Order: sequence, then structure tokens, then C-alpha cells
Amino acid sequence: MITGAGGQLGRCLIEAAVADGNFRVFAYTRSELDITKPEELRDALEEAKPDICFNCAAYTAVDRAETDQEKAELINHTAAERLAAACEQREVLFVHFSTDYVYADRFNRPLRENDPTQGNSVYARTKLQGEQAVLRQQPNCFILRTSWVYSEYGHNFVRTMLRLGEERKQLKVVSDQVGSPTYARDLAAAALQLAKDEEAKRGIYNYSNSGVCSWYDFALAIHEFGGVDCNVLPINSAAYPTPAVRPHFSLLDKSKFAERYGAPRHWRLALKECMDKIKVLG
Repeated sequence: MITGAGGQLGRCLIEAAVADGNFRVFAYTRSELDITKPEELRDALEEAKPDICFNCAAYTAVDRAETDQEKAELINHTAAERLAAACEQREVLFVHFSTDYVYADRFNRPLRENDPTQGNSVYARTKLQGEQAVLRQQPNCFILRTSWVYSEYGHNFVRTMLRLGEERKQLKVVSDQVGSPTYARDLAAAALQLAKDEEAKRGIYNYSNSGVCSWYDFALAIHEFGGVDCNVLPINSAAYPTPAVRPHFSLLDKSKFAERYGAPRHWRLALKECMDKIKVLG
């Protein structure tokens, strides 16, 4: 069972599960299942009768959340807790997705799963509260913390940079926020791999593609692979203020995942594959 099936991660997870060939897949978009409504959750679980539930539904509009706290809290915290509780009651493995935003922004090294957490924005706080509530309801779940997710689907940084690069002669992109992009197809494959592994240790896992870059570096690579002729200039975060605070250093330590399954591929390799798919999709 997949919630949030209309989003980029949900779509990639559907394709991964179907390609695996060992699953009956019940996928619900936001219009088909409002996870904030307990009766709809109950009906969906009764229909699907799943062994595994992947919760891809989330409030991800980071800046809008600053003035839409109630809705962000309802989706990222309350609804996630209810779904985890319902899955625990039915003995359904729960797989939940979280974010690099939950970490305290005080390190200059790759972030580990046991590092201190801190909600520095409404989005970060509600995702952290969601994690904590999910673990209370189902301690034997999987939570994947990830960063900078993109794909050939929907609205994301890659699509935005391609569009703006075609529309403008010059762009300014922040260069003092550092992390690693995550291709949604790779994240979906990792989540499926964990869920299928009956001997895997349950709990929180960091996952992103390997390597490190800034948003500026990422934008340059997108234009490089996309054949876009645009002058991209680096700027500091102070020159591009946003309602919500962004992490300055959110490179994730993937050792826990890599020790069992191998290191994720480099972000440039993943981006190249995504760019090839975008060229086909248009």
C-alpha cells in the first residue's frame, strides 16, 4: 500500500514495486485517500489488506508551512501517527519518509542517524514530531531520512532549473547550503530493499545519493546535462531570504545503509539518468 501515490516518490515507488513482480500494489493519490481522515485510512487498509505500507504523503511546501502550521502539523504529524498506529494494529510493516531538516544545524561533517535533532522551521518541527510519533506507535518500522529529492515527475529543483535556464540569461543560486541530491527512483529502490529484507535492523536510516554539492553546483550540473546555456551565479543564503530556515550543512552519513546494501550511486550518475528520462518525457 502506497499513500501519496501522485507525488514524485510515490510514482517512483509504484514503478519499483510493479517491476519487482512480487507485490500486489494498492496506490492512493491525495484525491483517492486523504490521510488526515481516519475513516478513509480505515477503508483503504481494509481494501488493500497490505503486508507493507509506504507513507509517501507529506506536507512539503517548506515556506508555506510557516503560515499554514495547522495543516502541516495535521499531515506530517497527526496523520502519520494515526496511520502508523493502524498499521501496528493490523501487523503491517510501516515505512515512513522524513527529511534532513530534522537535524540540528550545528555540524560540519556527514550527519548520522543518532545525531541531535531540532525543528528550526514549521516543516522541520512537524516532520520531527511525525518521526517521534511513528516510532511510538510502531517501534519496528523503517524511517528513511532523505534530502533534496527530485525526479522526472512533478515540481522539483531539477525541473525548475531547466525551465528558468531556458527563460532567463542569468540565474542566481545559493552556494552556501551543502548536501547531496536524491533521485526519487533510487530512494524508492532503497525503501523497497529495506522492506523486503526480513533480517534488516528496523529504525531510522539516512539515504541520499553519494557525493556532496551545493545548490549552485547542482544547478550547474543540471544545465550541463540538459544542454542549457545560462549564466549561473553563486550567492549566499543571506542574499536570498526565505520564510523558513534552511539547513546550511545537511550531508547525510549513509554508512548504516551502505554496510548492508552498498553505497548509493553518485548524485551525478543519478542526475544523468533522470535528465535522459526528462528528455524522453519532454
